[in-house]
Amino acid sequence: MIREFEILNSTRLKEGSSCARPTQDLPKHVNLSDPALKVMSDLTRVSVVSVRSNASMDSANAKMILYGVRMLLVLDANDQVAGLLTATDVLGEKPMRFLQNMGGTHADIMVRDIMTAQRELDVMKIEDVQNAEVGQIIATLKKSGRQHGLVVSEGADGKQMVCGIFSITQIARQLGTKVQSFELSHTLAEIEAVASRGQ
Repeated sequence: MIREFEILNSTRLKEGSSCARPTQDLPKHVNLSDPALKVMSDLTRVSVVSVRSNASMDSANAKMILYGVRMLLVLDANDQVAGLLTATDVLGEKPMRFLQNMGGTHADIMVRDIMTAQRELDVMKIEDVQNAEVGQIIATLKKSGRQHGLVVSEGADGKQMVCGIFSITQIARQLGTKVQSFELSHTLAEIEAVASRGQ
């Protein structure tokens, strides 16, 4: 015999209702010797802003502006990581080079045309990040010449899942640096100036 369950009271959804979104509160101030996890966006706690590889570059740029981010994870039709698109990709030389080689107009450029493809992305393993310091993350990003670093976990089957993201701009803010420019070299110089003052 199937047990009868008591029915819960329900009401109509009120106009102007919002939806809960995951949040992660990163500390406002860190030092170079603090644990790296204090400056990592943990994708098990916050949603990553993503875009499809076949989206237009202009719509991807609009999405970055809307969400206040400078990087989008690019996903393919199977929700697997196809690449990474940054504001530098959109606003830098890549679009002009693409148009010089392929022709067309700015509106013809797709995300896949200017993104950094998955096969070109270096990643850090979460096991290494869990034992790392903020200064090590900065050094790693500096060596790679990238403003963003992806962190992956690996399953028993060897498949990787992006589970975290580092942003040099976010790290600079948490170190107490006033970010004057979004260029990597400028941000790194500002971080080094803060570090030399002994924090």
